[in-house]
Amino acid sequence: MTRRLLIRATGAARPGQLAGLGQAMARSGARLLDINQSVTFGMVSLEALVGLERDAELETALSAVGDELGLDVQAIQVSAEEYQRWSVQASQPRLILTLLAPHLPAGILAEVGALTAGHGLTVELIHRLSGREPLDGGVAQENAQPRGSCVECWLRGEEVDLDALREKALALGAMHGVDIAIQEDSIWRRHRRLVCFDMDSTLIQTEVIDELARRHGVGEEVAAVTERAMRGELDFQQSFRERMAKLRGLDESVLAEIAENLPLMDGVERLMHHLKRLGYRTAILSGGFTYFARHLQERLGFDEIHANELVIENGKVTGEVAEPILDADRKALLLHEIAAREGLAMEQTIAVGDGANDLKMLAAAGLGIAFRAKPLVRSQARQSISTLGIDAVLYLMGYRQGDLEEV
Repeated sequence: MTRRLLIRATGAARPGQLAGLGQAMARSGARLLDINQSVTFGMVSLEALVGLERDAELETALSAVGDELGLDVQAIQVSAEEYQRWSVQASQPRLILTLLAPHLPAGILAEVGALTAGHGLTVELIHRLSGREPLDGGVAQENAQPRGSCVECWLRGEEVDLDALREKALALGAMHGVDIAIQEDSIWRRHRRLVCFDMDSTLIQTEVIDELARRHGVGEEVAAVTERAMRGELDFQQSFRERMAKLRGLDESVLAEIAENLPLMDGVERLMHHLKRLGYRTAILSGGFTYFARHLQERLGFDEIHANELVIENGKVTGEVAEPILDADRKALLLHEIAAREGLAMEQTIAVGDGANDLKMLAAAGLGIAFRAKPLVRSQARQSISTLGIDAVLYLMGYRQGDLEEV
């Protein structure tokens, strides 16, 4: 009859420990069923589940090897029932829970643990994606971004009500100033290839139409309409035409001046740098204007842009835009069209935006992220980032800061 043992070894890490333990298990004829090892602050923790077909003094051999290697080694009997429970758990769906914040309070771990346990989920693994923080609380490296902390947790359990879990996670995160993102793990998570962005208040720290209106002396009028549209209280096309009409007569030179001084969102240059290096196709899908999207394309290297085309006659804005207007429906349609043209499944797409007119695009994407969005948009989007720069999108894609900086 097969005996199953959980081998647990802990101690100060040094070379040769895995080899010594492996040789002891091999001499006893053990079959390796599962293994996990980690090193934290110079301390190693190794766990191996093995099966033995014959009676062997594996425990004695491991104890002797442990003494030689400076390890405390335990051998724990695993019953057939325990092994079956482990096998069932290992086959359950996995969720990825990501915590992001300028600084992660220790208490959030207890609350996240209680939240996940309440939904029958077991924490399988916890690891850090962000770089190590310096002891003095400053920035770890010059120009290191994102300035903040990120921890990723792998969860296992039976199928849960994801909408209910995300709603509770959103409320919990808001209490502690922490973003809590929850994704279903799948092969597609590691093979995203297309990233599409809204522009205003996502890639840049302003709404361009509001800036144009301010320079034209109608800032308060347009800002009021913009705010209502972003909250989802007005139909986008109607509100867009209403705002555009107020810009009639604006001099084209003002557009050029604003384009040269667009305030980039923090982290956007680092994000685009890595997306291009890693081979992602990038696009701007904006309800704003191509005049400014082209400027960002030249500056940051987007592969393609789709936005609204201002009608300019005799050096003046007419207050009209060329059809079709790029609204929420068209954003989602363009995301589908670009993916199809590139031969990509929708699960391989990422969309990032902040407004109500981005919700359909976010819902259509394999990974939809509301970035520094209004409460309505955060509550309806599957994922959101509010506490860090836009380069924190890399964390939700599963990248470690250290790996990116070393490439």
